[in-house]
Amino acid sequence: MLKRLLFIFVFFLDGEFLQAIYYPVNAAIVLNAQSGEVIYSYNADQKTQPASLAKMMTLLLTFKALQQKKIHPTTLIRVSSNAASQKPSVLGLKSGESIAIQHAILALIVKSANDIAVALAEHIGGTEKKFVHLMNNEAKRLGMSSTVFFNPSGWKNPRQLTTARDMAKLARALLLECPGYYHLFSNKQFCINNKCIKGHYKLLGKRGNIIVDGIKTGFVNASGYNLAASGTNGNNRLIAVVLGGRTSKQRDALANLLLKKGFSRLSNRKIRGNNIKRKASINHETILSNSVYSTHTTHGIYNRIKELPQNDEAD
Repeated sequence: MLKRLLFIFVFFLDGEFLQAIYYPVNAAIVLNAQSGEVIYSYNADQKTQPASLAKMMTLLLTFKALQQKKIHPTTLIRVSSNAASQKPSVLGLKSGESIAIQHAILALIVKSANDIAVALAEHIGGTEKKFVHLMNNEAKRLGMSSTVFFNPSGWKNPRQLTTARDMAKLARALLLECPGYYHLFSNKQFCINNKCIKGHYKLLGKRGNIIVDGIKTGFVNASGYNLAASGTNGNNRLIAVVLGGRTSKQRDALANLLLKKGFSRLSNRKIRGNNIKRKASINHETILSNSVYSTHTTHGIYNRIKELPQNDEAD
């Protein structure tokens, strides 16, 4: 079955500079991190594999274990043969070697290391299977009704499914329930055993008046390129989730644009204040000002905007 794709052509006019960007995605959502209000969504309840976004749940449970003092940042966890046998991306520790919790956390955030995700799961849950049970219990508590986990790393599994809406709920839980650890997501590299490892999350950093400081990327063939991002403009914080990008650059660019337009909308609301009386929702004309939207057929024919599916989330 052909995947349903959103194709957006965006034209930025900056003096004499005109740039066109092509964005195909399966699902997207933007929400206010403080209030949880959905600002924009597209196919937010369409199920797909989370890929390494599943590690956000592994990290949430790790942070909660730290908060409850069940573990300590310097606690050493042993890498089992099961953990050491995981496929890339991996840190590459051998069976029997150990790693401190604080380094394991960064290995998940920066390197997205599958072997360390399993090692953490086994240490906290007793076994990987028991930890996955904890993941699903936590997902239920957070209201992630369309999500089911089968492993702590996000390694491909056709039964391991989620939605953009559920991933946004998980991202918000990381921000609100574990605020003392959220800053770790802004790390672009970490060092261990005299070796520094750089991450591949290119969206991190200051972009205009927005600072993107998290959260996680992911990819498996079945889902495409996924991303849960969060950024602040100093006054507000937004969360953007994009699932099913065709390339990492397209995924990152769309997430950046969604954050930018989301903040613009919040600013406009503040300016208008109580003058806003009408019920409104971001649709495919207002999410990007000065933009042209098109759908693409297998023959390369572009249809008019009226044929696009409308925004499925209202204010």
